[in-house]
Amino acid sequence: MLNVSIAGAAGKMGQRIGVLALDNPQIKLVGAFERSGHEAVGMDFGEIAGIGKTGVILMDNVAQTLENAQVVIDFTSPESTLNNLRLCGEHNTAFVIGTTGLSAAQTSKVESYGKKIPVVLAPNMSVGVNLLLKILADVARALGDDYDVEIIEAHHRLKKDAPSGTALKMANVIAEALSRNLDEVSVLCRSGMIGERRKRDIGIQTIRAGDIVGEHTVLFGGLGERIEIAHKASSRDTFARGALRAALWLQDKPAGIYDMQDVLGLK
Repeated sequence: MLNVSIAGAAGKMGQRIGVLALDNPQIKLVGAFERSGHEAVGMDFGEIAGIGKTGVILMDNVAQTLENAQVVIDFTSPESTLNNLRLCGEHNTAFVIGTTGLSAAQTSKVESYGKKIPVVLAPNMSVGVNLLLKILADVARALGDDYDVEIIEAHHRLKKDAPSGTALKMANVIAEALSRNLDEVSVLCRSGMIGERRKRDIGIQTIRAGDIVGEHTVLFGGLGERIEIAHKASSRDTFARGALRAALWLQDKPAGIYDMQDVLGLK
């Protein structure tokens, strides 16, 4: 039985992770926490999630929720994630990060904690997306420079970071397969008289609307044909299940930084 605590447990993702954790016979939900001052602090997690009382009380004392936890799952904000990771490092608690929007400096900080505790860091916990990442590298290498690469991502109106972490990961995978420096070839928006498309560009276009859970399409455009590879998530449970799978996989792993490719055995 794996003891799990959830950061940002009152949020939509946190609620789904908690509900699915309670339904998983391999997992025991031992903690749920939110930022200090959150209106839900002190409430039973089950009442927040609409499933009735569970006996797990939402707290704002992170350290206290770590007393019995073996793994923390965090889908919050970059700042909160780093603070929670610091506390997990002090308590020798494994950590699963689904938070996106981390800067290069923040990612470097996360990596430093990988010397103390095992950490899964992944911009997308979906099994399907992570299979797609493996396929994209093979497709890009096969097509080479003769096909233009464009990535279109769509999410709900409340998502704060853009492009999505998944779109950036896809772009990085493709850039590496094509021996390109993404910082030099990425195009995040187009407007006005931009001239002809540069041959080695990798375009990433963003859509934010309504309640779209997450959609990503990679377009390889050649002369006379195009290839489109897409993934569409219809429920947050897709990511929640992946996060719980990552948490279970982390049991007894040595300190280090891992991703969903490791979790799924795709490396």
